[in-house]
Amino acid sequence: MNSSAFPIVLIVMAAAPPALAQTPADATVEGVVVTAQKPKSQVLIDRKTYVVSGDLQAATGSAADVLDEVPSVDVDADGNVTLRGDPNVTILVDGKPSARFSGPSAGLALLQYPASEIERIEVMTDPPAQYKASGSAGVINIVTKRRRASGLSGSARLSGGEYGRANLGVDASYNAGGLSLTGGVGLRHDVRDRLSTSDRVETDPVSGAPTRTRETIDEHFHRLTPTLSGGLEDQLNERQSFGASFNVLDLSGHRYFDQHDLGGPPGQPIDNDTARHSDGHERHVDASEQAHFVQRLWRPDETLTLTLQHSTTAEHENYAYANTSALPAAPPSFDDLYLNMDLAKTEFSLDYDRPMAGKAELKLGYDLEADDNRFDDLGHDIDPASGAATIDPNVTNDFRYRQSVHALYGDYRTPVGRWTLDAGLRAEAARASWLLVAGRTPGHRSDAGLYPSLRLERALGDSDKVSLNLGRRVTRPDPEALNPFVDHQDSYNLRAGAPGLAPQDTWSAELGYLSSHAVLTYGATAYWRIDRNAVTDVVQPLGGGVVLLTKANLPKSQSAGLEFNASGKLLRRLSYSLSGAAFYTQIDAAALGVTVSGAPALKSTTGLNLKASLEYRPTTRDTLQASFSRTDRRLTPQGYVAAINLVNLGVKHQLRPDLAVVLTVSDALDGQKLRRFETTPLLRDTYQRYQVGRIASLGLVYAFGGPAKSKTGDFGYAQ
Repeated sequence: MNSSAFPIVLIVMAAAPPALAQTPADATVEGVVVTAQKPKSQVLIDRKTYVVSGDLQAATGSAADVLDEVPSVDVDADGNVTLRGDPNVTILVDGKPSARFSGPSAGLALLQYPASEIERIEVMTDPPAQYKASGSAGVINIVTKRRRASGLSGSARLSGGEYGRANLGVDASYNAGGLSLTGGVGLRHDVRDRLSTSDRVETDPVSGAPTRTRETIDEHFHRLTPTLSGGLEDQLNERQSFGASFNVLDLSGHRYFDQHDLGGPPGQPIDNDTARHSDGHERHVDASEQAHFVQRLWRPDETLTLTLQHSTTAEHENYAYANTSALPAAPPSFDDLYLNMDLAKTEFSLDYDRPMAGKAELKLGYDLEADDNRFDDLGHDIDPASGAATIDPNVTNDFRYRQSVHALYGDYRTPVGRWTLDAGLRAEAARASWLLVAGRTPGHRSDAGLYPSLRLERALGDSDKVSLNLGRRVTRPDPEALNPFVDHQDSYNLRAGAPGLAPQDTWSAELGYLSSHAVLTYGATAYWRIDRNAVTDVVQPLGGGVVLLTKANLPKSQSAGLEFNASGKLLRRLSYSLSGAAFYTQIDAAALGVTVSGAPALKSTTGLNLKASLEYRPTTRDTLQASFSRTDRRLTPQGYVAAINLVNLGVKHQLRPDLAVVLTVSDALDGQKLRRFETTPLLRDTYQRYQVGRIASLGLVYAFGGPAKSKTGDFGYAQ
């Protein structure tokens, strides 16, 4: 951070009116108001909830920043999310799916989604039957803030950071009688730099001759993202209500890189020295609209809910390339590339909820999801003399994908003695078809299955409880993973999908214990999961330093672990939280041709993931936070990904009851380094990606009107 920012913070703190130090935000002039602090985490029978609105990273950061603070959840520099090390996660917003957080651009969307709009994160590793069965790792539900104070209320935020980063936004709501109106606007300027290196030794599968290739890519991103959202809730009468909402995100920016490649026989002078410069522009638009109608029926709290949602993601990129070759000597060449991706998701759901005698509850429903996706790429070779463009068939590709998923579900919850039983069954039938337009190559896939879920919970006195969860889930291949087109955009790293991929089938079991007291909460969860046909990345050497990156099904993989957590107070003003997981992973990669010491590969590893945080409140106006996270080594079929350690810091000072200044430092130790190692009989590759992650930001947050209150999960059990 620019050192001049620190004196600014000290001056602002010193200039605050001294009387405010004696007046907490929740006090009144006439008397004393005693408030209970909302717990930051809670374990329910079907989910774990984490309140993140108090996280100082949320004031200036993105959804990716606060998700990375949640136990068992990890987010890399590109916004890609894993849960218990599994990237197959279904991400919802207020209980509803969106094209924004599905598909290849989901990580980019999380990096741009403002964390200031999030109240809490719900993690469901064994979700109830009303949620989709897709995603072997489970479901992460982002619950946004909602204000219910009468009249006008809201908040405004403004922040600036190193490297030209900036963020501003206003969120407001108006409530009168049975009508609630909400809206928000935001603008984020994001600058990112990334350096990637690869050192590869490949043995030609035919001649047996080795080749060493070293590649360096220096990338720079400049993005401007305005956002707009709005919604209404109208209580039409005592038995009917209606609601609608929309969200729009429109990202545009520049993206350029310099690539340098060296190659030749190991230990000998290089015989290949090439460079490639790219100037590019990107545009990414997310839009979603949702409407729902709730009809109260004859019995108290018996409801029928109809929901219709449509969301789209449009991503358009264009790049101009300049290529030079020192060895072998060749004149410069030029080419361009246009990448277009359009995703559309439409969902209709009908949900019936009936509370029954004895605190029992029954839920029934139907859900239809329809996806319509298109991936359209066009590339040209440019004549340096005339500027004439000729289509390059090696990078020109048009791929269409459509999928429909029909689902019926039932879920029943009831007390059974001292136990609470929650049993559900979901039936899904999916059909997908696709077409590679070049060559008129069609494909299709269909699957159907029953996906049961069972949860048992028993209270042990007033503070302790145990739980048992069992469930089955499915992960269907992403559309891009099915595209058979071989992309030659990077002449050393060719890419292609595999149209014969099968859906992944997952069974999981959990056994948990939780003890909650006034000053200390702790617990542990043992889990086990077995996957069949998991989709994984595979690298195939082709000779001459060239590899093909493709997809394949793993016959079998399994994992087990022990998650633990503890939170409480070390001192009156100092609180802490600690969570982690000791895990074991085993991969059967024999079908992929991977061997260890000449024998078919059955690879396994153990590790320990950790997250810890401290929060210190020296005065009623000041908050200091520090957090640490470690993601241990992760196994891949052909190697492993090394551990990553991150540290975040934050300081908040309440200038007035309605105005606060926040200083945050993300990735304070600059630990955002991805290191991936791959070893096969014909290939040894070391890949490193360094993300400039240490960013300091200074912001102001102004609140007006009444306090914000979180939403309850849409069509979720009352907790």
